[in-house]
Amino acid sequence: MAPPPLLRLDGVALTFGGTPLLSGVELNVLPGDRIALVGRNGSGKSTLLKIAAGQVEADRGEVFLKPGTTLRYLAQEPDFGDFATVGDYVSAGLGPADDPYRVTFLIDSLGLSEAMSPANLSGGEARRAALAKALAPEPDILLLDEPTNHLDLPTIEWLEDEIRQMKSALVVISHDRRFLQTVTRSTVWLDRGGVKRLDEGFAAFEGWRDKVLEDEERDLQKLDRKIVREEHWLRYGVSARRTRNQRRLGELHALRQERRDARRAVGQVTMQAGETRESGKLVIEAKNIAKAYDGRVLVENFSTRIARGDRVGLVGPNGAGKTTLLKMLIGELAPDRGTVRLGTNLDRAFLDQKRAALKDDVGVAEALTDGRGDQVMVNGEPRHVVGYLKDFLFSPEQVRTPVGQLSGGERARLLLAKTLATPANLLVLDEPTNDLDMETLDLLEELVAGYPGTVLLVSHDRDFLDRTVTSVISPAENGVWLEYAGGYSDMLAQKRDQAAAAKTPKKAAPSGASGKPAEAAAPAKAAGSAKLSYKQKFALETLPKTIAELEAAIAKAESEMADPALFSKNPDRFNTLARLIDDKRAALAQAEDEWLDLAMLKAEIEG
Repeated sequence: MAPPPLLRLDGVALTFGGTPLLSGVELNVLPGDRIALVGRNGSGKSTLLKIAAGQVEADRGEVFLKPGTTLRYLAQEPDFGDFATVGDYVSAGLGPADDPYRVTFLIDSLGLSEAMSPANLSGGEARRAALAKALAPEPDILLLDEPTNHLDLPTIEWLEDEIRQMKSALVVISHDRRFLQTVTRSTVWLDRGGVKRLDEGFAAFEGWRDKVLEDEERDLQKLDRKIVREEHWLRYGVSARRTRNQRRLGELHALRQERRDARRAVGQVTMQAGETRESGKLVIEAKNIAKAYDGRVLVENFSTRIARGDRVGLVGPNGAGKTTLLKMLIGELAPDRGTVRLGTNLDRAFLDQKRAALKDDVGVAEALTDGRGDQVMVNGEPRHVVGYLKDFLFSPEQVRTPVGQLSGGERARLLLAKTLATPANLLVLDEPTNDLDMETLDLLEELVAGYPGTVLLVSHDRDFLDRTVTSVISPAENGVWLEYAGGYSDMLAQKRDQAAAAKTPKKAAPSGASGKPAEAAAPAKAAGSAKLSYKQKFALETLPKTIAELEAAIAKAESEMADPALFSKNPDRFNTLARLIDDKRAALAQAEDEWLDLAMLKAEIEG
């Protein structure tokens, strides 16, 4: 027999005007439950958690908390009140019988100091302090709303281990699939005001959800066909049987009402990246770049070549220098030493994790177009802002809404819409998954994985990295960064293999007949003692100069063509310059491709 619930929500309903947000929601939390609360952005997940925590009152329904049960709630935006230090703030979460040492343990484990002022905390530090306060008493019920937001990967993995060791019942909202798969054992899906429960962890949810939606769509199609049949009978059936007609007319009205009341699943975001010209084969080449701030080395002697079509992920703890390295690679920040060379024909779109491209006091449409009318160019074709924003699940009524009034998920979708409307062949995404629901994440994954250009991506979402990138750049120590082939899981496997190889003692060489150690075999030379020919060496040395000359010639011709009066004054000269630029660009692309092939060949030969 199942134990009585610690927390019960019975028939909970809430309406903020218009369509009900919650209608008759039932939720039981038993001792030891580990529940993933999932649903689209705006479906009411956070509101339901606030009702469960007693912070929002429902219009109707009952919320029952078993007497003596301790409950702690982690909000998306922590409120530090008037607390002078982090230690005071976290200690306020303890009960009379709780262990004060746990406050020190959690603050230290999360990389904070008890003396820190809450007013001076960064976004990630504030999230860690709020987590420490929620976890400190080891409550009977733990309600977590997006606990992994602003956390780096080491902290997320620490949190997973900590939750696994706790006895608390858990209800968690998160967009991090890997986190939900690790910590949950059942799933509650909040959809169109109601809930459905799956007594399996999140790993089984998506397949189950798709099956439920397919069954619903099939039932609606059956209902539509039944309505058509009844309407046909009323129009053309035997009119003398009036009593039966009235009964069937009433049934038809009931069917129509049922059809009107059936709320279809919320539509999908439609994503398409703006297309532009093809970049050169070489996109970025960094040689021995380094960067330090205030005596702390963030990047030391890092080299890489990124070619067209590569999708590169940057991972690491907060403060390791991911954004610094990213900005050096794209030319926004100069290295202290070393060189970065960018390829030709690069058009960049940049999604900033701080959402700095959005201003709170402007409307959604104005933020999208930067105030340039009511149309946006997508793939060279004009789109009205209302139609384009519908692709990202914005209603026409939201077009004039100030950005400051949008939810975190809506801001994330708006910035994605703005970024993807920019024609680009180099997509730079700094923490793009923050605040996105899983359906939008699915589409973003498909877009990034199939992007014809080049992608640089900073993310703490392990599942997203595994599904999208072709290589991962990760910090080692003392500013050293290493690149690994494959996704995040591939990187971990390679690190484990390297660590195991380093721990394995080297076997002694076998002894010969004379009792002397046998001579070690000479290392095999790459490619059977292959080496560059004189012609290849000469080309490798002279091509950079040729590339620079071609780039200078193109820049000079483009500068002359920039004169708006040139075509009217001298159309022949204009046409000559246009042909010259096309020829130089073709020669430049060929030279870059040849140099890249030779450089890669040289690297292979040298091991």
